[in-house]
Amino acid sequence: CAWSIERPPGDTAGCTFCHTSSEERCSTRHQRHQFDPAVARHSEQCKACHWGKDHRDWEAYDISIHGVVYQVNKWNPQEFDFSKKLADADYVGPTCQYCHLRGGHHNVQRLSTVYTSMGMSNADRGAPLWKEKRETWVSVCDDCHSPRFARENLQAMDEACKDAGLKYTETLKVAENLMLDGMGEPMPKDLAPDWSGQHIWS
Repeated sequence: CAWSIERPPGDTAGCTFCHTSSEERCSTRHQRHQFDPAVARHSEQCKACHWGKDHRDWEAYDISIHGVVYQVNKWNPQEFDFSKKLADADYVGPTCQYCHLRGGHHNVQRLSTVYTSMGMSNADRGAPLWKEKRETWVSVCDDCHSPRFARENLQAMDEACKDAGLKYTETLKVAENLMLDGMGEPMPKDLAPDWSGQHIWS
């Protein structure tokens, strides 16, 4: 994809494990030895790739109210009948597939909630493409919630992204100043490493 074309292989090694050609990678969601749509409709199928420090999608879903509803009820066929096509699903709570593969299509990006693709940046959030994606996002939530509820949550995420962007900018400035002050040498081996296991700052 365009995002990864010019990136070094180390940056995309985790991505290419799953994201090569869709023809080769159906098995990441359908399981090569159990190619069953009912299995592919479980949220855990997405967990195979979408977890960990690089993108904590599973962790975010699992601890959300939607994820809790799923975990508590997933074995109850009256609440989650995975034998039904997604287009006919009437789950008690949304799975990853219910929202991202809405209606049973296979284009996950169509209903992506990647914030930058929905205009959640410091750029113009009213651009026509983003407006359409945001309205589509609201329409998915609208299956169970009111449009007002979905729009208020979208606005809250806008504000959270805006605040996070400001903090990110402030943090980079602190790091840049440390480097300019000669404080960017590797951390001594006897001190704790940073979150990725590297010794970065002195």
